[in-house]
Amino acid sequence: MGNKQPKDLPVIGWREWISLPDMGITTIKAKIDTGARSSALHAFDVHKFNRDGKPMVRFKVHPFQRDSHSTIAAEAELFNERYVRNSGGDAELRPAILTAVEILGSRSLIELTLTNRDAMGFRMLLGRQAVRRRFLVDPGRSYLLNPKSSRTKPKRQKSQTG
Repeated sequence: MGNKQPKDLPVIGWREWISLPDMGITTIKAKIDTGARSSALHAFDVHKFNRDGKPMVRFKVHPFQRDSHSTIAAEAELFNERYVRNSGGDAELRPAILTAVEILGSRSLIELTLTNRDAMGFRMLLGRQAVRRRFLVDPGRSYLLNPKSSRTKPKRQKSQTG
């Protein structure tokens, strides 16, 4: 997408339903946050371990806000650990993974930090690194990718507990 001009980029709203196919998350509501450099996913029961000499991380996700029953268990190679300032301004050391994100039928690899976002309004933040040169963000609109989803939550994915 290196040669696309801004007028050629698809427009997304300030919140969208997206998917994280590598984790089996078919739908998760994400806040598009151009003020945040990196993307963040609500994760709990986060455990680091080694497999065949590679650093890995195992974690669980509740993909829907105010729903602690739908649980997705996932594993990924640990890409990095970095300090990230949370919404309260405190620096927090977070595990970071590389994973695919699917938006508008297009997949790309993004860096995703894992943190407890239980008290936050969105289970996922999609930061500017994930949207730059790929989308224009219209901060006055929502759910441009699937307008029917703006009123109702998409059909639930099957729980994968582990």
